Amino acid sequence: MAKLYFYYSTMNAGKSTALLQSSHNYCERGMRTLLYTAKLDVRGGGKVHSRIGLESDARWFEQGSNLFAEIDAEHREARLSCVLIDEAQFLDREHVRQLAAVVDQLGIPVLCYGLRTDFRGELFPGSARLLALADELSELKTICHCGRKATMVVRVTADGSAEREGAQIEIGGNERYVPLCRRHFHEARGDQV
Repeated sequence: MAKLYFYYSTMNAGKSTALLQSSHNYCERGMRTLLYTAKLDVRGGGKVHSRIGLESDARWFEQGSNLFAEIDAEHREARLSCVLIDEAQFLDREHVRQLAAVVDQLGIPVLCYGLRTDFRGELFPGSARLLALADELSELKTICHCGRKATMVVRVTADGSAEREGAQIEIGGNERYVPLCRRHFHEARGDQV
């Protein structure tokens, strides 16, 4: 039975690597997958990239994309065994509804990989909707500099201090974002109890 999966974590937990491994597992068995990534992260150039050097071609999703229609057309052309979504935090509510329909109406599993929260500790809209609608939730883990599980991420300036304000979405890598445990997240931000 097909399900909608949401694999979430902070930065540097291996989300893209896990996505690429899942796709490889399907393809190795002669099954066809379809990969998507967010168009607003243009660094990837239409590919899913992992920090360890793995990559694969992907389609873009952006505001206004009709994922159900695209996936349905692709499935009619040649049977799909799985759809995999990278940067799922950038999905909007309608995208998530469409992906749930892919599972429910087309019977295709959809595996979404993304951040749960932003640098302020707030849910991304796509992540919030996936947390509400996904059949299966799974946390991918990484660690804070102290060795505890990192559950938060801070956006840092050039001097390494944590930003408290700014746009929710700013594309960046290790130079801008640091995964931290909750304690060190609040300490870095200077949050008062």
